[in-house]
Amino acid sequence: MTLVAGIDSSTQSCKVVVRDAETGRLVREGRAAHPDGTEVHPSHWWSALQDALADAGGLDDVAAVSVAGQQHGMVCLDEDGEVVREALLWNDTRSAAAAAALTDELGAAEWAARIGLVPVASFTITKLRWLAQHEPANAKRTAAVCLPHDWLTWRLRGTGDLADLVTDRSDASGTGYFDSVTNSYVPDLVSLALGRSDVVLPQVLGPAEWRDGPSRLAAGAGDNAAAMLGVGGGTDILVSLGTSGVVTATSDVRAQDPSGIVAGFADATGRYLPLACTLNAARVLDATARMLGVDLTKLSELALSAKPGAEGVVMVPYLEGERTPNLPDATGALHGLTLANATPANIARAAVEGMLCGLAVGLDALAEQGADVTGVRLVGGAAVSPAVREIAPVVFGVPVTVPAPGEYVADGAARQAAWTLTGGATPPEWTLADSTRYAAEAVPEIRARYGDAARKYLNR
Repeated sequence: MTLVAGIDSSTQSCKVVVRDAETGRLVREGRAAHPDGTEVHPSHWWSALQDALADAGGLDDVAAVSVAGQQHGMVCLDEDGEVVREALLWNDTRSAAAAAALTDELGAAEWAARIGLVPVASFTITKLRWLAQHEPANAKRTAAVCLPHDWLTWRLRGTGDLADLVTDRSDASGTGYFDSVTNSYVPDLVSLALGRSDVVLPQVLGPAEWRDGPSRLAAGAGDNAAAMLGVGGGTDILVSLGTSGVVTATSDVRAQDPSGIVAGFADATGRYLPLACTLNAARVLDATARMLGVDLTKLSELALSAKPGAEGVVMVPYLEGERTPNLPDATGALHGLTLANATPANIARAAVEGMLCGLAVGLDALAEQGADVTGVRLVGGAAVSPAVREIAPVVFGVPVTVPAPGEYVADGAARQAAWTLTGGATPPEWTLADSTRYAAEAVPEIRARYGDAARKYLNR
């Protein structure tokens, strides 16, 4: 039996799965936590990876490895390969003003046409502008810029040579300075952000390409592209409810959305991955449970005990600012509270509905870009909640399929690693986990009330 390993270096933790390269059968797995915060020294990712690999039994018998990781994070290296400063993560919003300035300098339509993105604080390019403006000494010291998964792959290679940095189309397409149609970096955009374009950027490998390391090292992928590989999304829209909320699909053409809601990313197979992302997803439920003094199981029970629409209570869950819509300084709010409806059950229901309504905005945006929104595949930590599963079709208005819980990002990375062994035109076919289908009559009033409440932020 030939083994492959997939690594998911996410915001909160590092997960490793070791699978049979031919069938995808799980052989062993491991994990380790990452520190909290929106800026983290990459050494913590490396330490967590070592712990997770040890927990998973190591790589000595593994033929190929792929690293998937959180997108957009800015890792700056000096000419000796040392980390210049702590990495700014995708959910660090300090570069919001830089994003607005970059958008104004070229215009949203020009950004969308050139690279399929309109700058928001999540993207690497905005963090480079922030670095140049606020830490010019660190900007001057920077000799190479890479992403979290690039840095980990490079460390696994162990050469220490900046020229050996590699990435893939999916993660490169989220930087803000890569054209996924021509598969090339755009130096003038790097210069626009950083003030110069002479930094080393990782070589972009094809989906099944690899480099030598302790094991064969695949190109890796951004977490969303890896999840699509891992879950086998098919024609369904994939909605992932983790730290962030993601709505995505596969496409043969790159999205071009001047509103900035849909990012025109690339996927991990040579196609495209139109994607909308919210900053607030599973942690909305965590915060609401904490506010009500219950655990997540009880929160789900409370939510399901309330009527659809929560008797008019609406939660706009912009608890950490928001990316869709682009409101980095916003805060959350409860609307419609009265003496009659101010109950724990209604607040719990409003939290679930509000989180899902935020994602439904992304569904609408993908539909406008040509996606066929006839079914949703729901994954992520919050997808284990019975309330989320049962309320999702009520909010989305389409059937929802929930695969058995799994580490889909790490699974997708493992499948990519197996692809490097076959050399085929497409990744190997693996048996997917069993799924459960949920269907319910839509209640349009939920989306309508949420829309009215959310528009108040846009009219401020």
